[in-house]
Amino acid sequence: MSVKIAPSILASDFANLQSEIEMLNASEADYIHVDIMDGVFVPNISFGIPVTEAVNRHAKKPLDVHLMIVNPDQYLEAFHKAGAEIISVHYEACDHLHRTLQAIRNLGCKTGVALNPHTSVSLLEDVIQDIDLVCLMSVNPGFGGQKFIENTYSKVRQLKALIERKGTSTMIEIDGGVNENNAPLLIAAGADVLVAGNFVFSSNDPIETIKRLKSLKN
Repeated sequence: MSVKIAPSILASDFANLQSEIEMLNASEADYIHVDIMDGVFVPNISFGIPVTEAVNRHAKKPLDVHLMIVNPDQYLEAFHKAGAEIISVHYEACDHLHRTLQAIRNLGCKTGVALNPHTSVSLLEDVIQDIDLVCLMSVNPGFGGQKFIENTYSKVRQLKALIERKGTSTMIEIDGGVNENNAPLLIAAGADVLVAGNFVFSSNDPIETIKRLKSLKN
C-alpha cells in the first residue's frame, strides 16, 4: 500500500485559500492537514473553527485536524461540526487521554494522538488500541519550515514495533520537515502518512510534488 499524503494548509496562501483547496482536491493527496494553534500550547496562532468550516465547504478530501491547543476537550465537538474526520490531540495537553479519545470516537471521528519530539512513544502503551493515528512531530510544533529532527526515524521504528506487538491497525503520521530526501527513510521505518507543508506549497508544481511523494517507496 502506498504512503498517504496530507498537505498542511498552514503553508498555503491564505489570501487564496479556496483555490489552494481546489488544487488539493485535484491532486493525489489523501487528506488535508489542518493545524490549529492557540498561541498557548505552541508559540504561534494559526486559525480556528471558522476557517476550518470554510475549508470544509470546498474540500473533497477528509480533513485531518491537528489540535495544538490547551484544553482540547472543550473544542472537540466544534471541530467535528466544522468538518474534521480525524481529530488529533497532543498527549502533552491531555490530563485524561483515554477519556478524550472516547469523546472523539463518540463524535464519529477517527482518533489521533500527537507526540512532541521529547515525548516517548512508550507512553502510548496502554491506549494504542484506542488510537487510529499517531502523529509524530518531527519538528517542535508551532512553526512551519523547520529542520527535520533525525531522531524521528528511531521513534517511528519504536512505534511500529509497539503497534505490531499490540496487534492494532494504528497509522503512523509524520509532521514536520518532510521532503523527498527523508520520506523514503520514513516509509522504510514504518510511516503510513506524511504531512508536507512548505515542501508542497513552495514548489513550482504542488500537484506534481504531491504525486512524487505519493509514488515514493522505501
